[in-house]
Amino acid sequence: MAERDEALLGRTRAMEQAIGEIGTTLDETTTCRELASFLARHLHASVTIDLLDEPGGPVRRAASAGAAATGGSGRAPSLAVPLAVRDGDPLGSVIVTRDGGPGFAADEVAVLRHAVRLAARHLGHARRLVATEETALHLQRALVAEPGRPHPNLEIAGGYLPAGPRALVGGDWFETVRLHYGRSLLVVGDVMGHGLDAAVDMNAYRTALREVAATDLPPHRVLRHLDSVVAEDDARRPATCLLVRIDPARGAATFANAGHLPPAVFGADGSVEIVDLPVGPPLGTGIGGYEPTTRPLATGETLLMFTDGLVERRDEDIDVSLARLADLRLPADSGPEQVVEEVLGRLDAHHAEDDVAVLAARIRARPEA
Repeated sequence: MAERDEALLGRTRAMEQAIGEIGTTLDETTTCRELASFLARHLHASVTIDLLDEPGGPVRRAASAGAAATGGSGRAPSLAVPLAVRDGDPLGSVIVTRDGGPGFAADEVAVLRHAVRLAARHLGHARRLVATEETALHLQRALVAEPGRPHPNLEIAGGYLPAGPRALVGGDWFETVRLHYGRSLLVVGDVMGHGLDAAVDMNAYRTALREVAATDLPPHRVLRHLDSVVAEDDARRPATCLLVRIDPARGAATFANAGHLPPAVFGADGSVEIVDLPVGPPLGTGIGGYEPTTRPLATGETLLMFTDGLVERRDEDIDVSLARLADLRLPADSGPEQVVEEVLGRLDAHHAEDDVAVLAARIRARPEA
């Protein structure tokens, strides 16, 4: 009886250790290595783990530990266990081999199956998370890649960069809306938060904005209307938004800002000006209070609108971040595409801590008579 109790206690301790050692990250390879190391140590055996990237697909060696990892030979007996959660579809297989000696005791088999099911559960969670991230990323890329078309009298260029290959996608977006009399409305927004919910809310904001903008209201009134509509839906997350209505015939741009960072204007000589704007509350608060600002926009100037991921850095004052942008000097006569390329590169936006959306526009020069 004492021997049985001791064996049961040892099995319980091993299972507790497995919980603490296996699945410490969301990385598949790390989880497999943790499983292999745990089994090799507790079962005094060599372990190999093969993964299936998809059902019915080829297997790949994900991890190994014990004698097999260093070229051991004369192995017997062995166990092959599917890497699965009970009756779920296997994600791969685990092979445990002991070089000589006795076979595996019942308590050892129980520890093996517990550890394998634990790892399979973590692997399943990781794969579901990756699928969710990919869905959100594809959704957002599709949305920001297909903005409306402005009038031909504007040159535009845009870009979107997620914050790393595995980062949760946020609600950054941009849009262009064609208005009457040759004018165009340019929009950049950022829904608070990350993930699929933020991307879905971003699409709702974008749809609502298109409907409101079609009424041809001035930008500050578009924001007021959009704010009141969104405030009625408690499920919607707040969002910042910057609107710019460009009138090429007058050479003017009218701005309205809902909690967003100000835009920049690149002169024909490559210098930068951060546009000073009054800032209203983010959309969705129901407070309103948006004010218009109009400034000239010459034919050779390029307007740049962006989300905070472009300039903000952790533990840095926003004024310092904006000053970094203002200190840039671009090649003379840089158009929208070159401005986007230069700014993303010089501010190292490909390694930004947050998603980045940018939209650049320039009034197209009229052909001389």
